Amino acid sequence: MKTDAERGSTAPAETPAPSPTDEPSRIRRILRAVGELPGLILLALLIALLIKTFLVQAFYIPSESMEPTLEAGDRVLVSNIPYWFGEPARGDIIVFEDPNGESGEDRGVLGGLAHWLFQGLGVQAPDHEDFIKRVIGLPGDVVEAEGGEVYVNGDAIDEPYLDGKTRDFRRTKVPDGQLFVLGDNRSNSLDSRFGLGFVPEDDVIGEAFLIVWPPTRMNTI
Repeated sequence: MKTDAERGSTAPAETPAPSPTDEPSRIRRILRAVGELPGLILLALLIALLIKTFLVQAFYIPSESMEPTLEAGDRVLVSNIPYWFGEPARGDIIVFEDPNGESGEDRGVLGGLAHWLFQGLGVQAPDHEDFIKRVIGLPGDVVEAEGGEVYVNGDAIDEPYLDGKTRDFRRTKVPDGQLFVLGDNRSNSLDSRFGLGFVPEDDVIGEAFLIVWPPTRMNTI
């Protein structure tokens, strides 16, 4: 009878026993990963905050003032990018800070940074209420409504987005650096005609461009 050596077979290789130094090394790697986790979470939050502040953010529509274009309960995406390269144009739907809001308190550099961070993360309430309206008059324009039509610089503007007429309002000239805005629901909107007044261009946050919620209403604006 031939031996195993004579048959040419070899015994299976034995798995080397784990080195006594492997386990402490594995523990150190785990501890290092756990130690890095808070920094990674903070980095992710900062990236999200920067995107919200400088690129795109979501806004909730609380009222019927922009119907039928936007309904109460809609959520829209607003981009800051278009106004990096130019000014708002007539017909843009913009989000802006309350032009009649009180100025925030002086918190200093570190306090201001912390306040900005907490507001962006939703931990702290914003200083000002935000509005969403449509730009009708640009700086220097003369705006008025007569016979249910809106006129800018003497010409009636086409407003296919409306579901009704506009109540007459007197002729007014838009000051430099300001905007004249109206809600699409002209019978139920606090806008430049009543109470809100002109909107400083510096208060514009961005342009609404997409309805993202509810899914049945998802569409570009």
